[in-house]
Amino acid sequence: MELLQAIYERHSVRAYEDRPLAAETVQALEQYIGQLNAESGLHIQLVKNEPKAFDCTLAHYGKFSGVSNYFALVGQDNAALDELCGYYGEKLVLYAQTLGLNTCWVALTYKKIPDAFRVEAGEKLGIVISVGYGKTQGKVRPSKSAEAVSDLAADSPDWYRCGVEAALLAPTAVNQQKFRFALRGEQVAAKSLPFAPCGKIDLGIVKCHFELASGKDHTIWMK
Repeated sequence: MELLQAIYERHSVRAYEDRPLAAETVQALEQYIGQLNAESGLHIQLVKNEPKAFDCTLAHYGKFSGVSNYFALVGQDNAALDELCGYYGEKLVLYAQTLGLNTCWVALTYKKIPDAFRVEAGEKLGIVISVGYGKTQGKVRPSKSAEAVSDLAADSPDWYRCGVEAALLAPTAVNQQKFRFALRGEQVAAKSLPFAPCGKIDLGIVKCHFELASGKDHTIWMK
């Protein structure tokens, strides 16, 4: 399964089976994480067999269960971190889906375990993503229309329509989908809306989906 197909197959999962990740799966994840870190400058890490982060009141409130593996998205503590975490974290989420795993983005409902991963000088933990074998495959969420998040029109190019529609399948904080696309010639303006929780992370996630479905790369975005 390619990353593009995974967009349509993947849904957030919060309850996981009590079994370790297969050795070959761990190897594939570590290799892919290495590629993403080299490309992005992030310090993403796979945390294995560590149940304490999701054995707390916040995690129970968030309805998480059986979580003992997660990705820690760490990077340089600067203004670019959140969007980078969203973009490259979503690539990792989709890749995990191709390996038969399930995932969920987790902003607040977990406990930080300092010795579970490394945060070097000048770095910061951006967000974590639970990963494992889900008890279910999740379910489809309610979604806004393409017109509600973009200036999509009847005469818009097909690549733009495909990108916007794929962005609507992206996970966003509290499923609020607070982002907006606008076509500007051969480029696209993308922004997170005011008061969007985790807005910059969400913007990175939806940009990832847009690029995969539209066939465009990072040069599509207006600065």
